[in-house]
Amino acid sequence: MARRPTSDSRSEAEKAFKAVTTKPAELPPKAPALPHVKHTVTLRVDQDVLDYFQQDGIGWQDRMNAALRKAAGK
Repeated sequence: MARRPTSDSRSEAEKAFKAVTTKPAELPPKAPALPHVKHTVTLRVDQDVLDYFQQDGIGWQDRMNAALRKAAGK
């Protein structure tokens, strides 16, 4: 009389089978980062922070970018 495999050994066998027969998804190559390319993002900041950068008028986004760059150690 043949012995039936336990559910643990069956799931282990299925896992091993899938590991060797499943082809991993190929991701497209990551594009190299281009220097000085700006990206549009949505960022939530407190009103007083926004007021601080906007108080000197035009160029506030560049000033905020410079402050973030400095905070990032760049």
